[in-house]
Amino acid sequence: MIYLDYQATTPLAPEARDAMLRWLDGPGGTGFGNPHSAHRMGRQAKAAVELARDQVAALFPAGGKIVFTSGATEALNLAIRGSGRGGTVSYSAIEHSAVGDTARAAGPSHILNVAKDGQCNTRQDVPDDTRLICVMQVNNEIGTIQPTIEWYRKAKENNALFLCDAVQAYGRIELTGADMIAISAHKFHGPKGVGALWVRDGLDLEEVQTGGGQEFGLRSGTLSPALIAGMGAAAQRANETFDQDAEHVRTLWNSARELFDDWTLNGSAEARWHGNLNIRREGLDVGRLMSDVRDVMFSAGSACASGSGRPSHVLKAIGLSDKQAKSSIRLGFGRYTTLDEIEEAAAKINAAAEAQGL
Repeated sequence: MIYLDYQATTPLAPEARDAMLRWLDGPGGTGFGNPHSAHRMGRQAKAAVELARDQVAALFPAGGKIVFTSGATEALNLAIRGSGRGGTVSYSAIEHSAVGDTARAAGPSHILNVAKDGQCNTRQDVPDDTRLICVMQVNNEIGTIQPTIEWYRKAKENNALFLCDAVQAYGRIELTGADMIAISAHKFHGPKGVGALWVRDGLDLEEVQTGGGQEFGLRSGTLSPALIAGMGAAAQRANETFDQDAEHVRTLWNSARELFDDWTLNGSAEARWHGNLNIRREGLDVGRLMSDVRDVMFSAGSACASGSGRPSHVLKAIGLSDKQAKSSIRLGFGRYTTLDEIEEAAAKINAAAEAQGL
């Protein structure tokens, strides 16, 4: 099988797997201790957590702390719900549902428009009572890179906080300043079930999940040393191979663009993470295409909503019709993808599309 769905999840890095194994020891081992216990095994587990905290922090801006969570969805909930009550939460029209749904549930919300190229620019007003602005750094469906530096500045001008969903950016491009930044380990070759919220120094949040008071009193619950160690190792590998990975992705992108040159690109070609190729072909039956090319793993849209039958809210936000949105596919690639895989996948997808008479 050829895996081209890196926006949904990424293959586990060997370094992450190796780092996790010690902390999965059963009877007779010493790695299963509770990191919140005071005895020796607990202290060892806690040391592994703190090492990973440093490894993860190395790819964030200076001047903040890492709060471990079960993933980006929990991190975003903590940020939105824990950063205050009253006032409006303004978020871009192409945010992940973990932001949009949570913002609407938390109180008054306001949607920020995006241009046809998929960028959300600051030449628009926010409500006077806006307390929090949410703009992701890299979109998960079309890969567009957002002007988060400008949005952070605009948030400050409006006496609001700025939250950045950096799930698709962390480990790939330099993270920009914010008050809070959310990430998820399995999007940068770490394990599923663990993520983090970076919180700027001096910013006080209210706990959303009550209980034992772990994680600075902000996120109760016993931490998993195995998952966190895997996340830390994945972060360290991403840090060490940052430039190499980016160059590899550019090579894959250039090849893919040539191989799919008769498809229409959704979103900007320049202001984009080039490990994301979202393209469409008029009249394409995507369901049939995926059935005909079962050995190539790609997406009909965001994996989080691909089973809903609804057209992508992201593709709708950039002006596509329902028909155009439903004739779009997303190919995602990265560190472990080869040029041969891109070429073989393109040959199969193009042949299957042509078999539909397109």
